[in-house]
Amino acid sequence: MAGDDERYNSAGRLRGSVYDAEMERLQEQLVLLQYWIQSQGLKVLVIFEGRGTAGKGGVIKRITERTSPRTVRIAALPRPTDRERTQWYFQRYVEHLPAAGEMVLFDRSWYNRSNVEWVMGFCTEDEHQEFLRSCPEFERMLVRSGIVVLKYWFSVSAEEQLRRFEARNDEPLKRWKLSDMDLAERELYVRYSMAKDTTFRYTDIKQAPWWVVPSDDKRASRLNCITHLLSQFDYEDVAPPRVVLPEVRDIPYVRPPAHDQTFVPQVF
Repeated sequence: MAGDDERYNSAGRLRGSVYDAEMERLQEQLVLLQYWIQSQGLKVLVIFEGRGTAGKGGVIKRITERTSPRTVRIAALPRPTDRERTQWYFQRYVEHLPAAGEMVLFDRSWYNRSNVEWVMGFCTEDEHQEFLRSCPEFERMLVRSGIVVLKYWFSVSAEEQLRRFEARNDEPLKRWKLSDMDLAERELYVRYSMAKDTTFRYTDIKQAPWWVVPSDDKRASRLNCITHLLSQFDYEDVAPPRVVLPEVRDIPYVRPPAHDQTFVPQVF
């Protein structure tokens, strides 16, 4: 496909001009989807998983760039607290699930248990097995309750992941993105593959299937993911009509002089 037309460069990657034009169009559609979700009272949960550098954060950023954070919000949970570690595993995620008229984007999710935690030894084998048993039932419960569950796995090759890690390492302003967990993930690439394959074997269910997004070409992966997300809804244009801005009320009031305030220096 990459060599079929002029949308791609000599390396087979999508050209920036094509990407920019299509992203602008898709972001307009995401705003229309947002209005539709609000008007229909839909509850939408979108899970983004995958290896480090696979592009999860990039697509989430583009989805939320023009939408309202009141309707389309991100759930990116930190490490569990000591108290949360004693809770039912799914408990801390439940409070972030969407209510009517909301779409929640999980930047990583409960699948930490069957991927990072299992690979790094942060959970026991019994906890891992229990997750694989209970996760499909948990997600079926969500679907039966009326939540639309979409799960995207961003897939990046070992070669491309190495290139992205090296790019972070070469750029001082991006080096903060290269964590100890990233270094371990690089070293344990094969074990992470095992974790992903095991996760899919148990949790790729009919009610909430996994959708794999090849992401070696970041631009193409973002467009493909958003296009698929939009295709899952038979939405209509219910954007509100243009409003009439009211005139400012004439209320007797004398403001204090501007020189009483402290302004930032006018550098520009």
